[in-house]
Formats: sequence, C-alpha cells, structure tokens
Amino acid sequence: MDDIGGLEIRWAQGFTDKAVDFVDNETVCYRCGSHICFLNLHTKILKVFPSPGRGVSALTASGNSGVFAFSEQRLSPSIFVCSFPELQVKNELKGTAQLDYTSLTLSDGGPYLGCCSSLPDYSITVWNWETAEPICTHPQAGRDVVSLVFNPLNWLQLCTLGTTSITVWNIEKSANVHVLKKSMIQLPAADGSFAESPTSVSQIVSKNLPHFASETPSSTNSGLKGEQAESMMMDLSNRVRLTPSAICWTATSKLYVGCTEGFLLLADPDSLSVSILFNSTTADANPELSKSNFQSLTLNKNGLIAVGEDGVMHCLQIKGTQIDISQTWQLERPVATVKFSPDGETLLLSTSTGQIYTVNPTQSDEVVKVLDVLSGSFVAAALLHNNRDICVSLRQSGDLQLWSPDGVCLGSLSLQVQVTSMACCPIAHYIAVGTASGNILFIDLNEDQQPRVVYQIYLNHTAVDHLVFDQEGHFLLASGSDSHMYVLDARPSKRFEVVGYTVAPGSIVSLSTQCIRDSEKVKVLLLCAGQGNLNHDGELLLLLSLPATNLKETVDRHGGLSSEVLKATRYKVPHPLKSCVLGAGEVFAYCQEKKALQRFQLPQDTDASSQQALQLDPQQEERAHPLGPASLLLSPHGLWLASVGRDGLLRLRETASLERYVELQCHSCRLGGVGSVSFSPDSLTLLTTGFADGSLVCSNLRAQGVDADKVGEATQYSRRMAENLKDIFNTENPVLAGFPVWGFAAGIKKQKEIEVSGRTSADMAEQDESASRLCAAHCHPTWLESRREAVIKEDNEKYFETKRNLRETIKELRDAIQQMAHENEDLPEQHFNLNAEEQSKYEAMVEQEVTRVRAEIKQDILEKCYLYDVLKRECWDSVKVKGRVIKAFHSDLKVQNYPLRERTQKELEELRRVENIGKLEMAAATLSDMKPEEQREEQHGAAESVSLAGSFSAQLGHSNPFIYDQFCLITTEQRINQIILLQDVIYCIKTAFNSEFEALHRQKVQELKRLSDRNRRVRELMLQLDIDEELWEPGMADSECPERLLTVEDSEIKAEKYLTPEQKEEEERRKLEELTHLAAQEDASRGRALDDMMEGVLQVKKEDILKKEIPPPECVLPKTEEEKKAYKEYEKKVKELSEEKETYRRSLETEVKKLQNCTMDATHKIDETLTKLLEKKEKYVVAIYQEELKITYLVESVLMEEEMNDRELEIKLKLEKMELYKDEIVEEVKRQEEEVKVFHEAYDCIVAEDKILDKDFRKDFFDVPNSVVDALYKLFKRRPRVQKMRAQVDINPSLLKEHRLCASLPPDALGKMLKAMEDLDSPENMPGGLNPSIWERFCAIRRTKVESEHQVKLKALTLAEMQAFLQRRRDEEKAAEQEIKNLSEALESVHREKNRLLTDTMVQVILKQGQVELSATDLTVDYTDLILYHRSVVDHLRKQIRMLGEEKIATMVKRKDVRKGTIQLEWEHKVLRKKIEDLHDKARNIKMLRLSEEQRHMTHLSKKDQNSEMSKQVSTLEKHLALMKKTHLKSVQQLVRNIERINRSTAKKAEENALLEQQLLDMQLKLAQLRHSCKPTAFEDNEEARAEERMQEIAKMSKLKEVARAQEQTLALLRAEVERLTRRNFPSLDQLKHN
Repeated sequence: MDDIGGLEIRWAQGFTDKAVDFVDNETVCYRCGSHICFLNLHTKILKVFPSPGRGVSALTASGNSGVFAFSEQRLSPSIFVCSFPELQVKNELKGTAQLDYTSLTLSDGGPYLGCCSSLPDYSITVWNWETAEPICTHPQAGRDVVSLVFNPLNWLQLCTLGTTSITVWNIEKSANVHVLKKSMIQLPAADGSFAESPTSVSQIVSKNLPHFASETPSSTNSGLKGEQAESMMMDLSNRVRLTPSAICWTATSKLYVGCTEGFLLLADPDSLSVSILFNSTTADANPELSKSNFQSLTLNKNGLIAVGEDGVMHCLQIKGTQIDISQTWQLERPVATVKFSPDGETLLLSTSTGQIYTVNPTQSDEVVKVLDVLSGSFVAAALLHNNRDICVSLRQSGDLQLWSPDGVCLGSLSLQVQVTSMACCPIAHYIAVGTASGNILFIDLNEDQQPRVVYQIYLNHTAVDHLVFDQEGHFLLASGSDSHMYVLDARPSKRFEVVGYTVAPGSIVSLSTQCIRDSEKVKVLLLCAGQGNLNHDGELLLLLSLPATNLKETVDRHGGLSSEVLKATRYKVPHPLKSCVLGAGEVFAYCQEKKALQRFQLPQDTDASSQQALQLDPQQEERAHPLGPASLLLSPHGLWLASVGRDGLLRLRETASLERYVELQCHSCRLGGVGSVSFSPDSLTLLTTGFADGSLVCSNLRAQGVDADKVGEATQYSRRMAENLKDIFNTENPVLAGFPVWGFAAGIKKQKEIEVSGRTSADMAEQDESASRLCAAHCHPTWLESRREAVIKEDNEKYFETKRNLRETIKELRDAIQQMAHENEDLPEQHFNLNAEEQSKYEAMVEQEVTRVRAEIKQDILEKCYLYDVLKRECWDSVKVKGRVIKAFHSDLKVQNYPLRERTQKELEELRRVENIGKLEMAAATLSDMKPEEQREEQHGAAESVSLAGSFSAQLGHSNPFIYDQFCLITTEQRINQIILLQDVIYCIKTAFNSEFEALHRQKVQELKRLSDRNRRVRELMLQLDIDEELWEPGMADSECPERLLTVEDSEIKAEKYLTPEQKEEEERRKLEELTHLAAQEDASRGRALDDMMEGVLQVKKEDILKKEIPPPECVLPKTEEEKKAYKEYEKKVKELSEEKETYRRSLETEVKKLQNCTMDATHKIDETLTKLLEKKEKYVVAIYQEELKITYLVESVLMEEEMNDRELEIKLKLEKMELYKDEIVEEVKRQEEEVKVFHEAYDCIVAEDKILDKDFRKDFFDVPNSVVDALYKLFKRRPRVQKMRAQVDINPSLLKEHRLCASLPPDALGKMLKAMEDLDSPENMPGGLNPSIWERFCAIRRTKVESEHQVKLKALTLAEMQAFLQRRRDEEKAAEQEIKNLSEALESVHREKNRLLTDTMVQVILKQGQVELSATDLTVDYTDLILYHRSVVDHLRKQIRMLGEEKIATMVKRKDVRKGTIQLEWEHKVLRKKIEDLHDKARNIKMLRLSEEQRHMTHLSKKDQNSEMSKQVSTLEKHLALMKKTHLKSVQQLVRNIERINRSTAKKAEENALLEQQLLDMQLKLAQLRHSCKPTAFEDNEEARAEERMQEIAKMSKLKEVARAQEQTLALLRAEVERLTRRNFPSLDQLKHN
C-alpha cells in the first residue's frame, strides 16, 4: 500500500471542546477531535492542523504573538508550540507530567507558557517555549485548577482558577533564577460576609470556660498533625465560601471574580484583599444582574463583559462600587466562553453545543453566527453517489447535515429522534436512516439546502442497527438485535416496499454485501453471535444469495424468504469476530481476541441444503489495531480494505497484500476512537466519524510514483458504475423528487418555526399533531405484524363457513356440558377426581409452598430467638445485679437499686495494680525522713477531713485507703490511678446499698406471703360471717420482679397455639393420664361413704355453730303441758344457741380486725423502712455524684493534658519544618549575596568601560579641530526616539500599576535602537567640511557607545532584579525567624499551660452552710476567681494583720505628734515670713535713699579690700551653684522617674490603642455601611438643622474673637502699667548716680 501514497486530511468538522481562542485579529482556533481547526471570522475559511502527536488535549493561543500551543493525549505527554499562519511546530516541550495537562496559557509579554498537569503530581510549570526550558515549577499546586491565566501587563504574575479557590502565583526573578510563589485569595462566605481566617497555633485562654480551659484548634481535638491538620483547617475555612466561576485581569492588574452564587468581586493580588462589587442577595441589587451567575468575564475599553447561564450578556461600567449596565444582548443559547480579539474590536462568543458568535460593540449590537456545527456524537457519514462530491452526516440526536467538498455546511435537518444507522443509496439521491424505535426514514437529498423526509417504514420494535445497500442499488438490507434481516426494494418507484425477511441463527453483529453483475445475484454475508454470547462477538458466518430480480415471487404468505432461493451456507470460525466484509470469494474479518486481521477463503462448491456449519480457517493473519474493536470496509472496486478502531487510526491496505498499509490519526483514542468509515464512489476519499469526540474528518488518498495506475483503476470503476446506473438513476430520481414531504417531517419543520418565533409549548402541541406520529410509532403494528394480520384476515375470509359451523358445534357442546354439570351436583366428590396425577401435582405444589412458608417462619423465629438471646446475654445475663424497684404499700414512694455488671478481669487487675502502687508509695513514705507517727497523723487527719476529701463516702464507711490527697495529684499517672480508685469506691457504695435493698426486698416478699395467708384466713372468716367485702391484696409489680418480663404466660397469647404432631401426641398422652387418675379417685368409695355419712367430719366443728339450727317442735301451737314444756325448752335452746352464735361472731370479727390490723402494721413498717432506705439512698447518691464529679474533673484534666501534648507535638513539627525552611533560606541568601557581589563587580567594570568610551572620545579624534570635535560630541550624545510598544488595551497609562522593577528590556530593544541609529548615521547629519572617513569612524564609535549603554541598562536592570530578589529572600528569612519566634513562644506558652494544669488542679471542697464568705447573688457561686489556701496560711495572715494593725495605731500616734509639730512650725514660719516682709520694706526704703559723700567714698575701696570682697562673693556664688546643681540633679532624677512612669503608661495605652484600633476598623466599616444606608434619607432631614447649627457656630466664633481682641488690649495696657510701676518703685543705682 505504501506504493500508492498516503492519506492526508482534506477537511474536518466538529466541536469537541468549548475552549475557543484568537490566534490573530480575524482567526480563531478550536479543538476538533484530534485536530485543531482555524476559522477566519470574515471569510469563513476553515483550516485544519493535524496534531503531530497523539491527539489534542488542552489548547491555548495568543493573538498578539500569533502562537498557539496544545498538549497531546498519551502517557508522558508533550506540549507543542506552533506558529500561525505558518502552522509549523516551533518547539516541543517535554515536561514531567505523567498522564495529562489540564490547562495551558500563553503570555503576551514574552515567550512564556504556563501549564498545569493532572494527577499524580498536580504541578504548575512556566516554560520559555523558545528555548524549551522550564523556568520554574511548583509541585502539588494545581489539584483543582480549572483555568490558568497570565497577567497581560506582567508576565511574572499568573492566576489559577480552581473549583473552590483562586490562587495568584508570582514569579520572582534573579538573573537566571526564577521562583514560583503562591498567594491564596480568601473569598467571602456564601452570605457575602468575610469569614475569619483559621485559628493560629498560638494558644488562646478563655476565661468563660470553667477552670480556665484552653481553646484548642479542631485539628488538635481530632488528633491530626502536620500537613493533615493544615489541610483540615483549609477545608473548614473553604467549606462555606463562594464558588468562583470566572476570572478576568483588570487594567490595574487586579482581578474581577465572578461567582456561581451571583457575586462579582474585585481582588487585589498584592494585598490579597477582596471587595464585593455586586451582591445578588441584597434587596437593592439590580434585578437584571441578579439572574446572572457570571459564567464568563472579559474586559476591554468599553467595560466589563459578563455572561451568565441564562444566555444574557451585559456590558458593565464599574466606577468604584457602582455598577451600571450600558448594553445588553439576548443570545440564543447559553454561552460558555467570551473573549475579545487582540485589537479589542471583535467580541467572540462560543457555546458548548458547537456555535460561535461574534459581536462588534463599537459598530453594531447585532450578534452574528459564524459557525454552527452542532454538537453530539456522529452515527455515520457518507459521500453521495454523484459527481458533486457532497457529504452527508448524521448524529445520534437526529441532526442531519450536508457538507460541500470544502467542508462548508450546505443544509441541515433535525429529525428529533434517536438514530442508530444510515446508508446512502447508489440509484437515487436519498439516504435511509434507522432509528432506535425501529423505524426507517427515507430522506430526499436532491435539494442540498432543504433535505426532507419523504417516507417512513415501521420495521421492528427494536433499534435498526444495520442498514446496507448493495453496490447496484437493488436492495436495502436492514437488521436489528432480534436476529431478523429484512430485505427492502431500494427503488423509490416501488415505494421502498419490504420484500421479505429471514431469520439468522443469532443476533447479527455485522452485515455486508457483494453484487455479482454477471449472474445477477447479490451475495449477503451475516456475522452472527452465538446463543448466550454477552460480548456480541460473531462466531458464525451466514452467506446468503439473493436474486437481483423476481425476489418477491419467492416470498411466502408471512413474508419469509424461501430457503431454497437464499441458498444459505453456514461457516464456523475458530475465534470470535467483531467485524467482517465480503469480497470476491473471500472474507476479511477482525478478531478482537487475537488483535489481528484475518482473511478467509470461501469454498466454491458447498451443499446449501445442509444445515451443518462448515469450519472456516483463516488463510492469512496480520496484526491490526491494538485497541479494538475495529470495523472493516471494502472500497467500491474491492481492491482496498479500510479498517478503523478505538485507537483513532484509519488504516488502508490492498486486499492482495494485507501486511502493508498506510495510516492516519483521525480521532482521539481517549474519546473512543473512530466510530464509522465510508468510501467515496471513486474510492479516493474517506470519511470517518469519531465515536464520542463529535468530529467528522474527510481525508484523501494521495497518489505517488508510477503506481498511480491503481488509483486510475478505482476511478475507472467509478465511471463504469456511474454509466451502468445512469439509466435507473434518471428513472428513479425524478420519482423520488416527486414524493411529498412526509407528515412527520412537516411537523418537525413547523415545530422549528414555532421555536424560532417563540411560541409556547401549548400552541406547539395544538398545531403540531403530525409531529407525534413517529413518537407514537410503537402503538402501530410493525411490518411483520401487519403481514401476519393480513394473513389472518385472509384465512378468516377463506374459512368463514367452516368456522361458523365449528362455533355452532361448540355452542351445542357447551350447553350439553352445562346440563351434565347440573346433574352431577349431587354426586360425591370422588367422582370428580378424574385426573389423579394433576391433583397430586397440585397437592405437591401446596405442600411445597407450605414447606417454604414454614421454613420462612422458622427462619424468622430463629432470627428473633437469636436476637432474644443476644439481648438477654448483653442486657440481662451480663448484669450481676438486675435493676429493680421497691414500691411502698400506702404511697407512691419507690426506691430503685443500682444495676451492676460483673467487673471484668481486666478491671480487677487494673485495680490490684493501682493498689499495689499505693502500697509501695505508702511504704516509701514510711521510710522517708518524716516521722512515721507524724505522717500517719497527717494522713489520718486528711483522710478524716470531709471538706478536703470532697465527698461523704468516708462518712458512709466506703473509702479506699490508697486514694490520693487532692492536693497531691500532680502527674497524669496519679490522676488515672485516682480515677480507678474512685470508680472502685463508687462500686463499693452501690454494692453496699444493693445489699440493704435486697434485704428489704426479701422482707417485702416474705411479708407478702404472710399477708396472703392472713387474707386467706380473713376470707374464711368473712365467709362464715356472710360478709361480702373486697380485701386489699397488694402484689409485686413487674418493675419489682423484672424476671417475669422474660417469661410469656399462655394467657398473654391471644392466637391459637400451633402444635406439632409430636406435641399433639404428648398432649393426648397427658390427657389420658389425667383421666386415669380421675378414675382412680372415683374408686375410693369407702372414704366417700364416710364423708357422706358424717358430712365430712366425725364431730361438729366450732365453725359450724353459725350454721347450726334447733329443730322446732312438731306442734306449732302448744296445748298440752308436755308440748308447752317442749316449746319452752326449745325457746331456751334457741336463746342459748343465739347467745353462743353472737359470742362466736364477735370472736370472729375480733380475729378479722386483728388480722387486718396486723397486715396494716406490717405494711406500714415496711413503708417506714423503705422511707429510711430512700433517705439513705439520697446520701449514697450525693456521695456517688461527688465521686463522679471528681472523676469528671480528673478525666478533663487528663484529656486537656493529652491535647496539650498533641499541640506541643504539632508545634514542634512546625518548628522543625520552619527551621529547615529557614536553613534553606539562609543558604539561598548566602548564595544570592555571592552572586550579587560578583555581578555587581561585573556591572562596575561595564560602567567603567562605558565611561572610558566617553572619556576617550576626544583622543579618538585628535586629528580633528576642536570646534568640529565639539559638534561631533554633541552628535555623539544624541539618541533617537524609539517608539514604545503600546499596550493591548487602549487605557489610561496613569491607571497602570508599575510592575517593572523585576522586568527586563524588550528582547528587540537593541535592534530597534540600532535601526533608529541608521537615520542619525546618514550623511545628511554629517557636519559640514567633515571627511567622510572620519564620519564613518564616528558612526562606528557611536554605535559601540550605544551598544555599551544598552549593555549597562541590561546589567542595571538585572542587578536591580537580583537585589530585589535578594531583599525578598531576606524578608522571607526575617519572616521565618519571626515565625520561629512565634512558634517558640507558642511552645513556651503550651509548656506554661501544661505546668499550670499540673499545679493548679481542680479541687473539690465541701463547705458547711455559713462557711462561705461570699455575696451569692446568683443561684450558684462562681469560684473561678478564688484561691484556696490552707488554714495555717489564713491564721498566719490574720496574725500579720493584727501586727500590722498595732503598727498602724503606733504610726497614727506618731503622725498626730508630727502633725502637732507641723502646726507649730507653720506658726513660726508665718512669723518669719512677716519678718521677711518687714525686711523687704526696709530694703526698698534703703534703695530709695540718696547716698551721701561718705557712702560714695565707701565705694572707692582698696584693691585688697576689693579682692577680699570679690572672693566672698565668689564663695557665695559657688555655694549657691552647688546648691543649684544638687537641686537640678534631684529634679532630673524626678523627671527620669516620671519619664519611666509615662513610658509604662504609654506602652499600656499603646496596647489599649491597638485593641481600640481593631475595634475602630469594625466600627468604621459598620459606620460606613450605616452612613451609606442612612445618608440619602438623613441628608435631607438634617440639612436645615446643620445650616442653623453652622450659623450659630459662626456667630459664636465672631463673639469669641471680639472678646479675645478686647482682652488682648486690656492685657497690653496692664503690662505697660506693670512696667511703669516697676520702674517707679525700683529705680536703678545708675540713674541715681546721674541724678
């Protein structure tokens, strides 16, 4: 096959991803399967760039530089950087990514590319794509990165958009060293509030918690340490934050952030601050923007473009926090991405469904659709059988499209049904489409712009998986998943009549045909799957032979094709096949199991009547697609074989030599590879569709060399076929064109018009009834069902008379049977058991069902019994003391015991271990320096002290001798041992109470038995007394005897008890024994006779007196003496009997009362005992609660210490990590300092060399006159003005932030400068009279100077970068040191807290009433601020207080004496002050005196006297100076003390001010919000009040100024008067002399 040539892509269509980028101002690029498409927005010309690697994964482009980059889809993928429009690979970047790249971005400020890899490394890398070298990388940084964007104004900054966060990455540069630094922007909470940052490692002590408990972070409480704790805290902080959806860089290097919750934010990457520009949840939010969720953002000079999921696009004008909507566009579909062209004129919109729109906001608001390739996976594509080379494609959703030879969409039709297959007819311009509902649609393609559905056949209930036309268009073969193959007439003149069907021996996997023109036969090859084959692999080949003419005559009445005509032959293959095609006497197939392409040679002579499959072995086998399954297709002339697979490759071979092939990567293997392939009629063009990438690729076979004759053979075959089919084409195609539009298609068209016009769904339902025909197709019969119904109808008409006779006969038989049934009603049931086998069968079924139900019931009972056993074992048997209560007889009082479980062996061993430790400690304490007697007394006193013990357990007699003193619990082990000992005390207390409880319970049971005996006696007595009265019979409740709950009495069961046969036999045997026993009792006739004779007793009992009656005499009225005597005697006996009865009755009543009183006394005694037991239980409960409270405090202290240990370990880990980081930073700083030092020396050398060039200028022109040298020097200093590159967006330069400290000059700056120097080097600028050779030398020297200056600038910028980089590292070092200091302080704080927790233990003290000296205003007193002291400390304190009180009294007495002396001294001081005043008066008078001559002469003393006088004055002045120094020193010391005191207060005030400043920020924010909300309303209300207040202030100020002016004049007059009086009262001696 290599001799023919190769395959090249002609065009491609599809839209795989929503990402679209500009590569220049007019062209956009997008991904199409494994290729990249370039679309010119003006000319609509499409170019295809095949990937040089394995597919296309991530794609990005830069419109300013004309460069695009993409990554391939394979393991260890590469990134290709290509140029446009040359479409040449500039470089291949081989990074460390193992699986894939999730995002790429190109910088407009230089040859830089940013990429983010997927798992497992998740690294972000910045490349210099010109040198193919990575600049910097950061691993584990992009786990949830969605997109990556460079700052257009500064390539040293890029931003990553994640699913829940936004991260800014700054590239810090130092010469050739680049470091990527991460800055996380914290977004607000979901409600718009700014969430607090995670808790720092420093410890916070809360005084609101009991015992000054420290608040620990959640990570410490959960036991996490290190990176897991940090990750947990980050997750907790991000859990309720906003979700970013889009980002956009602003003109000031800030970020607009759109959120899915409807928020628009402005983030500052430098300060990491975030401000909310728009909040959709506020009441005053713009309703138009509230519906948008800011799906995509882009910025240009007109404003911010925002697009939401609702398909509405807004142009926003943002001024501060005010947002105005300047323009709004309503789009057809929701837009996924929006971008501006590099010149900012064209706005590009792209959807995820394959549409691209453009808008020019400056010229028009019209939205122009430039591309509509739809979306979804293709089912198939084919080239029409005409000379126009038009392609038709079909998607799974039912979208049909026609494509021109250049790949331009000519027309489309939406079928609105799910389709499964397609075939193109060679004899007319139509295609057949199979649907998932079993329909075949015939679509007329004569009009390219308006394809139409002209016919429809409901073929089957299942999907039509295969549709194939034979090469000459005789038949259309269709099959589904039900093993039926249908043969349709392909001619439109026959209205696509279904000829017949045949049934394959299995589900059909593949279907192919071969038309033999000479014999007028159509060979059909079916690949069938075996029975039960779940993989749908073909194991059987079925070869059929269809006659090209008169096939309908061989069809039976049901539509089945005659087997004699089909001549079916079966072949068995050794391995399962996935696909096969039929050639000339041979079969080509693909075997998935062996990953091989096989050739099978069909035998010539076979017996078609034989149903046995022939074994078929492959004649040739070649390696094929490694990633299957693969599909095969023969070219129309049968000489070439095309194969496609899931690897995305298209391979073309010659059938004569399968080992050679040419291949082309058409589709992405990650998206399923190639779905289908088809040849053009001339076999030179191939169409492939992707399985799931939504792309369609048209490729040409490129011929080369002398073997172009093989290509000519394909062309000649195509021409011959066209000539052969020309007549039938001219006949059938006009018939097809005359078909009307099928009703289903008309409904679809109408529905589309309604959708465009915006009609409602109700109107569509009313006017679109015809469109529901296909949807309701399953309600109509299929072709096969219709055929069967027609046969049945025909048979009914043919045999109508016969059926009527049969119906009458059946009616007569029915009447006879009914009459016999009435006669048989009186017959016994045995006569109706005619079918004993059926009856036994039903009985067996019933027995089986009964057995099953019994088994289920038995299983259910078994499960419940098991559950009962488990619950009883866990909740009853394991409890040593069962929980029960004792209720009082005469009240509602009840007492419950303590249910106790048996202590485990482990608990007992732990208790013995702790007791052994206590014994050892006591023994060690006995051997200490302390005297044993004193130690025992102290321990005994502490043990007996209830207050210090903290519970009443010792008073109750239940204490453990090894319990520690509460003040001695220092270590954690002691506290744990104390917990075990206290638990043992609680167990002993409960056990002791349970023993008393059990004794009372037994007593009550015994008393209930005695009470039952008494009641039985009382009933006997009441029966004798004929008293019918209900007795009080107390009993035991279920709560008192819980054992009764575990047994079920027969009386509790309402349902009838089911007895097994064994139980029934046992019951019958028991009844028989009872009857035998009763019979034996009846035989005791002697005893019964004795009872009858003596009425059961041998003598009259005393109890029978009440029943005894005196028989009356025979005569009622006595007449004789004997009768009277007898009557009197009778009356006497009656009277005696009545007296005896009364006496006996009274004795019985007395006995009844005695028994009842005894019962009441006994029950009351039990109740009193129960009351005492309840009182005792209250004490026990108090003691237990006290011990449990101590245990709770101890457990809390142990847990707090564990948490402290965890925090200490966490801080140590962070400290170690930070120290390692600091060491790295220190090493980096040292290395950078060395590099900066070396580079600075090189820079100084370059600067010196540049200065030397300037100094040596005159030396280089020593042969030139000085005037000319001066002119040349001016030209030497002259530099051209190089036009600076304009920014991408026309913005105000004053708004741009300066990010160029670490930037460098443009790479072509020197070239532009030298190019601009060419104008200055032109001879026109040469001074007059200068030699041209000197001018050339001057120009060369000037260029050298320019290059030197350029090098100096480059070195200076590089030096500045290095110094800035070094300074940042130093700052990081300081930050690391500060963090280490903070961690060390935190560690020390944890240590202090641990020590405090160990020493400042919680002590439980029991205080008597009145012993607490506190003002308890609340119900409970807060003791957290109190300190517990020993009594000796208090006594010592009281002793000191008494001593200090005595000292105070003595001091007060002394103070009184001092006060008395002070008053006396004050009086003396007053006297002296009066004397001083007198002396001052005398001195004033002396000054006013005139000096006499003698006095004047006194002034003329001798020199000696003058010296003596001067020495006296000097000594006086020295003494005065010493005094002043001493006083000054004291004042200075006092000032120093005052300064120290002020500094301390200043520091304290600074701390308070810091707290107030923090509060002030919150208050200012609240105040701003309140002002913002209240300003519009309050301004109008307070305007007049403010004006009046301002007027009053102005008037007040004017009055104050007048008062101040008057006072100033008064002060001036007073000063003048004071000065005058002073001069008058104190004249100078000089004035006196003159006078």
